Amino acid sequence: MRLSTVILPIHRWSEGRKVWRRAEELGFHAAYTYDHLSWRSFREEPWFGSVPTLTAAATATERIRLGTLVTSPNFRHPVTLAKELITLDDVSGGRVTLGIGAGGTGFDATAMGQEAWSPKERADRLGEFLPLLDELLRNDATTREGGYYSAVEARNIPGCVQQPRLPFYVAATGPRGLRLAAEYGQGWVTYGDPTGPAEVPVEQAPAVVAGQIEKLTAACEAKGRDVATLEKVLLQGSTAEQPLASVDAFVDWAGTYRDLGITELVIHWPVPDSVFANDLAVFERIATEGLARLG
Repeated sequence: MRLSTVILPIHRWSEGRKVWRRAEELGFHAAYTYDHLSWRSFREEPWFGSVPTLTAAATATERIRLGTLVTSPNFRHPVTLAKELITLDDVSGGRVTLGIGAGGTGFDATAMGQEAWSPKERADRLGEFLPLLDELLRNDATTREGGYYSAVEARNIPGCVQQPRLPFYVAATGPRGLRLAAEYGQGWVTYGDPTGPAEVPVEQAPAVVAGQIEKLTAACEAKGRDVATLEKVLLQGSTAEQPLASVDAFVDWAGTYRDLGITELVIHWPVPDSVFANDLAVFERIATEGLARLG
């Protein structure tokens, strides 16, 4: 099992550089950031772009993997995103993972003037977005016509440092998204029950993830793929569980999800006076001791 973190893009870089470097010093496998224009309770607070932040982080670190958790079609297009990802993969020396999903109904969904998409339309769009992005990242030139997204002689030379392309971690809980994860993903991402923490008692949260893994397994079998070939990533912070309260709490939480088949846990870097407010000293102990205690 691996342990990673999410660092929100809320810091001016004079401070942000220190946080990303500290994440590497603490031994995290990866440091991700949210790919949003703004997010929930942070809407009136500083919030910077994910790709520039990750590019800066790539120059400030040497070993830690970097990525989005997650990107969506809400304000992205595969042609321009592919160019940014190839550049980021080059700057980082091949340390980039793209977390990607269908997106939600928050601020990003209407910030460019569009009406909020229905769940079906979000799924439809991701179903076009992901195959086109895959093709763009694998090929020097791409032409494809779609209902939502097209490319005409789009050039991506020299391509990714990671071959045949950088890895996709597909965030999905529904059948269409799970099929995309099975076909295109090197990893799969869940944050638990999509209805939110108020709907699922703490003791029932692991069963929700177990059910999702069963559905992922079935989607992989339908594609003729072994589910063991996908990383299974759990993003902490969207359930009523409190694994960052203490090292012991983390060990219990991590052990539960390891036994279910989760291979990577992602915990939020503490942000004071927010939904991600946690003791930084405890967080750093979890980073350095948690998995070792798990055994």
